[in-house]
Amino acid sequence: MLSEDELALLQAIQSAGSLSRAAAALGKAPSTVSHAARQLEARFDALLFDRRRYRLQLTPAGALLAAEAARLAQDVARLNTRVRQVASGWEDRLNIVTDEILEFETLLPVIRDFDALASGVSLRLTHEVLGGTWEALRDGRADLVIGATNEPPAIPQMRWFELGVMDWVFALAPRHALAHHAGVIDRQTLQAHRAVVVADTARLNGARSYGVQGGQAHLAVPSMRAKIAAQVAGLGVGWLPRQRVAGLLARGELWERQTADPREPNTLYVAWRGDDEGRALQWWLERLKQPRLARRLVQGLTV
Repeated sequence: MLSEDELALLQAIQSAGSLSRAAAALGKAPSTVSHAARQLEARFDALLFDRRRYRLQLTPAGALLAAEAARLAQDVARLNTRVRQVASGWEDRLNIVTDEILEFETLLPVIRDFDALASGVSLRLTHEVLGGTWEALRDGRADLVIGATNEPPAIPQMRWFELGVMDWVFALAPRHALAHHAGVIDRQTLQAHRAVVVADTARLNGARSYGVQGGQAHLAVPSMRAKIAAQVAGLGVGWLPRQRVAGLLARGELWERQTADPREPNTLYVAWRGDDEGRALQWWLERLKQPRLARRLVQGLTV
């Protein structure tokens, strides 16, 4: 590892092209700079300066040493900053997992406000579906989960609160065969038509699918956005967040139909491990408890 003075010497010679100009830039006598350069070469047992030309240059070895030393100095500076950051109560990184049922765009203003704190905390946001969201918290892949569905499972030291309630509508495209079905759609009729579902990302526990009858064909898609698009295209039927598809219903791109088995509203949860609550996690929890933000997250963006 080079000292700050040695790194400054390499950079000054690389920029100035002569010992005299490098010495002037460093505020030192040329003889002092020349002696320091030779000591540096002796220390590494390598020719670091090309003195054969009119313009003094670093050799390839010298250029490598200068570049790597500068990089290491930056790494050390960043490490010092991160150590002070963690010592003051901020996490090094906060891993946030949202259930895919929420739209990422609704979190952008929150991320922007968090960035304004200049805390130095790195954010990593990913998403899971259904049981996969709870698994991420249980397995340590998430410090905070947002929008998890179903009742909170038993996870050691887990804490949670309700984010809000999501209402559902059974919807299909006007071109779909069920669009003109008279009256309430019973189980037997529904079973004959393909459902569109968002695939559960649970890895260990049994994956679930909602809105599918036993033996009913289904099309599994990667996101709620894809599910909405598939149903608008007439590729299947299923339950969609009412607020999110309100525009499509109003424009007639989707039609609402009644089924014999209505879907109950889903309670969405925010959950975290209570054994390690850093300042970043605490900040996010306080924001997520604000009713206006909670409503925006649950209702989503109308399409």
